[in-house]
Amino acid sequence: MTASEYQKNAEIMIYLTSCAVNGVLPNREKLTSVSLLMLFEVCQSHVLTAVVAYALESVGIQDKAFIQAKAKAIRKNILLDVERAEIFNYMEKEHIWHMPLKGALLKDWYPKAGMRQMSDNDILYDSKFRNQTRKMMAERGFTLKGSSDNVDEYCKKPVYNFELHTALFTEYKKEKIYHYYSEIKNKLEKDTDHQYGYHFRTEDFYLYMITHEYKHYTGGGTGVRSLLDTYIFMKKFGSSLNRDYLDREFRKIGILEFEQQNYKLAMKVFQSEHLTEQEKTLLNYYIFSGTYGSFEHVGKNRIEQNLEGTGGKAKIRYIFHRCFPSPEEVKPWFPFFYEHQWLMPVLWAIRPFRGLFFHGKTIKAEIKYLFKHE
Repeated sequence: MTASEYQKNAEIMIYLTSCAVNGVLPNREKLTSVSLLMLFEVCQSHVLTAVVAYALESVGIQDKAFIQAKAKAIRKNILLDVERAEIFNYMEKEHIWHMPLKGALLKDWYPKAGMRQMSDNDILYDSKFRNQTRKMMAERGFTLKGSSDNVDEYCKKPVYNFELHTALFTEYKKEKIYHYYSEIKNKLEKDTDHQYGYHFRTEDFYLYMITHEYKHYTGGGTGVRSLLDTYIFMKKFGSSLNRDYLDREFRKIGILEFEQQNYKLAMKVFQSEHLTEQEKTLLNYYIFSGTYGSFEHVGKNRIEQNLEGTGGKAKIRYIFHRCFPSPEEVKPWFPFFYEHQWLMPVLWAIRPFRGLFFHGKTIKAEIKYLFKHE
């Protein structure tokens, strides 16, 4: 699929998504020349297949791939809810404070079941119980597939994926964000129906949701679904939010301008309002990011955020810095080497080969952008 074909199908995806979440019947004539195969591919890359399936079905278009995707989304959401409840039951019994994050709640604010597809469930919990929680997840049949200083990633067949967080953000680079959320318990309210369950106040939920999206936006990019999450949230809670509080807190975090830009674009896109040329360019960034970002955006953003100066010497410094990261940079991803810094040369030796094996496409995009960047 060419870039222009991808963009055309993304625009159809956005139109159908808008119809679905706003309860509007799509114009069948707009769909006469649409390739459902291409549309499905684009929807999959933004995890918006189920919501588009609802829109297609509303005008009598029954496509097997879309129907199956919607059914799988509904089933997965149900299974994840049941499994999360079991995990929370364990944490209640063991006196471990905990709370669900973002998508696990957002999905219930969408108009119909499965519209907000879930890749995984995120849970925040008391970091003192990390080893105990790892043992519990293993006993429940989960495999630990990845780990960093603040999160463990688990999977279990057929569809279970959980990320268990001991903190919301890592310390390196986004210091304002890290410090704002470093004492997270102070920003939580206790559930009324669980002794050890907690939740964000509505404003603080929105603050975290947008801060999380900002992390992705400035990393590899974030897709159209993040704009849809903003729109769905604002439709439900927008009129009751304390805007003065939000502006003050976003300013503390350092992302007020991003939030305002994200909010305005989300509302205009899903209310089918006219976009300025600048807003169209911004929307294209979301379109070509996909849900979890693109390799090209990772490379571009990483260089723009870390390259100091221009010219050959600046590029050499950048490459040296990437090959020989400081202990603080290593800490989130390789805590063992941070704790045993005398072994850092070992990490420096193996890291390039590990990077090429696991992140080859990202590194290729980074190098490509670096040597055309002036």
